[in-house]
Amino acid sequence: MPKHKGHYIDSIPLDSVVFISAPPVPNALYGGLMSSRAKYSGAAGTIVDGRIRDLQEHRDLEYPVFARDIGVTAPSEHLEVSEINGSVQLQSTGQDAVIHPGDYLIGDLNGVVCLPKQLADKVLALMPSQVEADEKIIHDIQQGRSFAEASKQHRSRVKTAQDI
Repeated sequence: MPKHKGHYIDSIPLDSVVFISAPPVPNALYGGLMSSRAKYSGAAGTIVDGRIRDLQEHRDLEYPVFARDIGVTAPSEHLEVSEINGSVQLQSTGQDAVIHPGDYLIGDLNGVVCLPKQLADKVLALMPSQVEADEKIIHDIQQGRSFAEASKQHRSRVKTAQDI
């Protein structure tokens, strides 16, 4: 595999998500300077399968960054970019997942999920009935109905993969 020239953060395409995965190390893999450059490049956000630092800098930039953990110092280990815009194996003992170029990475306060590109149309077709069911369940709960009753009624109408 050819060695990447330059710093990876200077190679970020417009509207892309920076996804970094590395073997477990005690120090941070990513910090505020990287977010500054990524935001300037027009990246949509960054996901780090590892530790980050400089949380306040990321927040001040209003640039979305998600990470597995927090570290306080820059990496002292020798880490090299192995590939850009390639498939990445998640570095987790509890999950066996690979992120591929073109997959959708969706993050919020609860965490990050990967939606494989080839499943996106099917998942998007399923979402409206799930959202509608959840809204009806919330309404019923606010009217005094039990979660079990409301869920049984409304989730039984949620579309499944067999419906599309």
